[in-house]
Amino acid sequence: MPHSRPMPGIGSNCHELRINDGRNSWRIIYRVDDDAIIILEVFKKKTQQTPKNIIDICKKRIKEYDNE
Repeated sequence: MPHSRPMPGIGSNCHELRINDGRNSWRIIYRVDDDAIIILEVFKKKTQQTPKNIIDICKKRIKEYDNE
């Protein structure tokens, strides 16, 4: 079963879904709103911590989504 954990450093209601497919470990960063689930980023995990550039991209996408 995939594991999800909160990512409050990105924003409220943001989570990271962990998916292992054998040789690779994938991450899906998403936010749960009342009327939608917003996929912020999908990437192959290569390090222990989520890379800063991924966090920055997610924050930027949240800001853009909220301003629409």
